[in-house]
Amino acid sequence: QVQLVESGGGLVQAGGSLRLSCAASARTFVNYVMGWFRQAPGKEREFVAVILSNGRSINYADFVKGRFTISRDNAKNTVYLQMSSLKPEDTAVYYCAARYRDYSIAQSDYDYWGQGTQVTVSS
Repeated sequence: QVQLVESGGGLVQAGGSLRLSCAASARTFVNYVMGWFRQAPGKEREFVAVILSNGRSINYADFVKGRFTISRDNAKNTVYLQMSSLKPEDTAVYYCAARYRDYSIAQSDYDYWGQGTQVTVSS
């Protein structure tokens, strides 16, 4: 069982930055692929970014490329999402998720989810 706790959300003006953190309870955190997803009001949850265990294999949704950076610190059992040049359309609840070993950007493939953290970008 893996427990995930997100933090770092809040209210920011357009063009600003936030860094989200996700702390994991897994004893073998290094074996988990970590993803970030988001759900905007009235919309379905969507993929944002994924990082493999080695930290070198990374992928992003097109709408965040060049603005968001995913990273992980396996010694701290934590994955991060650095968000820059934020836009009002980035307003959403952001979730981190964990999947054992195998790469995927499909949320249905992820076994463990955090409770989410709200990000609100004002115009």
